[in-house]
Amino acid sequence: MEQFDRITQQPDVMSGKACIRGMRVTVGMIVNQIGSGHSFDEVLADYPYLEREDLLQALRYAAWRSEDREIVLTNA
Repeated sequence: MEQFDRITQQPDVMSGKACIRGMRVTVGMIVNQIGSGHSFDEVLADYPYLEREDLLQALRYAAWRSEDREIVLTNA
């Protein structure tokens, strides 16, 4: 398993969701921002207390979590 030293999960912080360094910024929030087309610079401007490595690790963590899940996509 890859080490995720910037990803924390605490029951009393954001209902136990994976967060960045114990802050109330979830991995999901970061992934959604980047997935919506925001650049790293834009995300860092919105969250000035985050660092570039926080964003990179959030993406790596999300990729790691999704490795064992297969999602069936259908064309509508």
